[in-house]
Parts: sequence; C-alpha cells; structure tokens
Amino acid sequence: MANIFDIDNAPTTEPTRFTVGDFGRWKRPDLSATYPPADYTLRYIARFSQGGNDEINVVAANVDGVHVFTIESSESDDYNAGHYHWQLEVEQTSSGNRVVIQTGTVDIVEDLDGNNVDARTHAEIMVAKIESILQGKADSDVSSYSIAGRSLTKMSFAELTDVRDFYRKEVVKEQRLHDIRNGKTGQSTIKVRF
Repeated sequence: MANIFDIDNAPTTEPTRFTVGDFGRWKRPDLSATYPPADYTLRYIARFSQGGNDEINVVAANVDGVHVFTIESSESDDYNAGHYHWQLEVEQTSSGNRVVIQTGTVDIVEDLDGNNVDARTHAEIMVAKIESILQGKADSDVSSYSIAGRSLTKMSFAELTDVRDFYRKEVVKEQRLHDIRNGKTGQSTIKVRF
C-alpha cells in the first residue's frame, strides 16, 4: 500500500466514504488543464442529505499547476456522520462567476475511536430491533422505532418477519459492497478455470 500522506500518491477522484477525524487528500489533474488553478478556484460543497446546517467546504490548493484538495484531521473531527450530497464548483477568478460542474455523494462514518459509537449500519440495527421483538426481548427504546409511520411494537408477526427479511437483505448488500471496497471477492463471484 502506498503512503497516503504523500501527495504523489493522492487519488485522482474524490472519496465516496470518509471517516470522521481522518486526513484526506485527492487531486484533480483532469480538470487542471481546462481550469488552470492560477485562473480558477475549485471547491467541493457537501450537505447532509437529511437537511440542516451541516456543510462541508473543501477548496483546492494550487500545487505545481494541479488542483489538490486536502482535509486535515482537525477539520474532519467536527464532521457529523451521515450521507452527504456534494457539488464541485468552479469559480473564474477574474469575474467571480461560478458553475457547478459535477455532483455526487459521500458517506461520512463514525470514528470507532469515539466513545459509545455504534458501528452498526441502520439495516443491522433494524434487524436486531425486530428480532428482539420477535423473541419477546425488546428493550425500552424499541418502541421509539417505526416504519412508514407504524410503531414496530404494533406490527403483526408476519409484518415483522417481512420487514426483518428486507433488512437482512440490506445487510447482505452492505457486506458485499464492503468486501468489494476492500478487494475481497463476494459470494456472487464466479471463478472459472481453463
């Protein structure tokens, strides 16, 4: 694995997943020819998909004629975990005019070093909550969970098993994506020998 702190090893695309408190760096040489850093400013603006005031603002620096984006650990320490939508803006320095040239999403995840961090995904939490109801061992906070406006504790056995099965499938999908991100082959990979 290459040293991720070395600017020469910085990826050429923005992250799709980022951990609170992490250092991050990427560069966009593909845009530096069209929008030279001496004449244009590139900026990522990200907002929490649930709304609110959470905004992440990352401005490119000009490093040897290439747009380089850096997030210091001290900055990302203040990020709130969640799903964010971002846009990449380019601003012409001479006129101040701005254009959005790309959009996308990023998942910001909790740092497991934090106290009381629940590392489970929403789907994993829902499977556990529903199974606790089915087993008759629901804790007090289960009554606060609802799906489509209906409290989990008011659902029939058939409804609960259907919803649990849905979330179990979501957990399997998440695990496959996690495996792919980490270079592991999933169960659906077909290997052929010739």
